[in-house]
Amino acid sequence: MSADDTSTLIGREPVLEALERDDLGLEKVMLKQGATGSRIGAIRAAAEERGTPVQYVPEARLRHESDGAAHQGVVAITAPIRYREVDEMLSEIAPTWDAVQAAQPMLLVIDRVTDPRNFGAILRSAVAAGTDGVIVPSREMAPLNAAAIKASAGTAPRIPIARSDDLPRVLTQLKERSYFVYGAEGTAEAPLWDADWDRPVAVVLGSEGEGLAPPVAEACDELVSVPMRGPAESLNVSVAAGLLLFTAARPRM
Repeated sequence: MSADDTSTLIGREPVLEALERDDLGLEKVMLKQGATGSRIGAIRAAAEERGTPVQYVPEARLRHESDGAAHQGVVAITAPIRYREVDEMLSEIAPTWDAVQAAQPMLLVIDRVTDPRNFGAILRSAVAAGTDGVIVPSREMAPLNAAAIKASAGTAPRIPIARSDDLPRVLTQLKERSYFVYGAEGTAEAPLWDADWDRPVAVVLGSEGEGLAPPVAEACDELVSVPMRGPAESLNVSVAAGLLLFTAARPRM
């Protein structure tokens, strides 16, 4: 997906929430012809108050726009979510070494997560944990499409997301700005509980099947793992993200 693409919100609650917020642009709302009910009425009223156009369309149009997902008779087309430049985003979060030390930001770096639903779920956890910004690769990364936005429960526009074609270089840049970079690796001996999160940190997550790419892992300051008592070999990447981010957020709460 390019930075200029539109995305789609699917379902009554995500669309209604988006209409009630100011930080997400909506180009139009599409309702199934003949749709009724209190939530449909609330969506119509919110769209009218906001000045968002409403179209009444056949079921086939909604199936097409939602790519076969359960749409509940409601689909909204959002304005583009603009990916940021890494330097721009970092400067807005904390522009200098001293500012980074004072604010102790928490960043998330995602290395090649290709499932949009996992991407969206990770973003939802990132927003909930108070993550200041997210950095993703320009290639081999899930798009920020309708499935991702729905999996994020509409939270994706609430956090700045930057893209880079060279994650190892970005991690070096973060360290130069005084961030300590923790990489999540299932085979790492150090458990995440023992890490020092009371400082500016960047948490790096790898792909669903392969984990961190070797150059990305090498660029981290330290690798940590999620200890598991049971016989499972690994966790879903979005579950691991939630554990890591909320552990990292504890000193900031």
